[in-house]
Amino acid sequence: MKFAICNEIFFYEDKDKWPIRRQFEVAAELGFDGIEISPFTLNDWVQQITDEQKAEIVQASRETGLAVAGIHWLLIGPTGLHVTDPDPQVRRRTRDYFCDLVRFGIEIGGGLMVVGSPKQRAILEGVAPEQAWQWFKEAMTEAAEVGREADFKVCIEPLAAATGNNFLHRAEEARRMAEEINLPNVGVILDTYSGSQEEADLPQAIRDTAPYLFHYHCNDINKMAPGYGTVDFVPIMRALLDINYQRYCSIEVFDFSLDAVEHCRGGLAALKRALAEAGG
Repeated sequence: MKFAICNEIFFYEDKDKWPIRRQFEVAAELGFDGIEISPFTLNDWVQQITDEQKAEIVQASRETGLAVAGIHWLLIGPTGLHVTDPDPQVRRRTRDYFCDLVRFGIEIGGGLMVVGSPKQRAILEGVAPEQAWQWFKEAMTEAAEVGREADFKVCIEPLAAATGNNFLHRAEEARRMAEEINLPNVGVILDTYSGSQEEADLPQAIRDTAPYLFHYHCNDINKMAPGYGTVDFVPIMRALLDINYQRYCSIEVFDFSLDAVEHCRGGLAALKRALAEAGG
């Protein structure tokens, strides 16, 4: 099992204080194995992220030994995009954008992208749920085909209603979507914050998702890092050990009120304690 940190924790503290190279350096010093990058921290539009910025990420990864775990928060920044919009031109632009995100992820050495974006996938008024399902599946399939040769993984994320989401809430739904797409690089990411609200038994949902679980997000129910709230991560770590999970557990927070470095340090320490107690 490997541990990563989502880079917006640094960006939201002070983007000028935290250039991308410094993010890599500090995350490596803290003991993380990888960093998960939000494209909007580089530019609102992924197509406008420069070759120099991409090269800096690749170089920082090589020199610090910190891997690029993947990319997430994909549709924060760009406007006019929606996966399940009834307008076919909007859907086309959104599918094209996902494909460009895959290309970006590959260019910077990432292995996956997390498809959350609840507001840009929400079922809009007048759209039937089965139609939204089909449109979303088409977008994920097209993105996955772009990344297939590089084995760049497209991870479908079930999200809680509390995130503003009204489409794909539970692990079972995300698994079914991945099963229907039936491509080797399409799978599921589960998230502690959402799973703690939507799943009757989150550790069992982890076990049930084993063949498709490509990524895992660690956060507490209070939107902070593990150890800062009430979620017991020991059963979660035990479930991941039970399925021999060897991929990333990535800390993702939504509350940026704490000092970024201390927040990262405390979250990683809490995860490592939980893993040890679980028998890892």
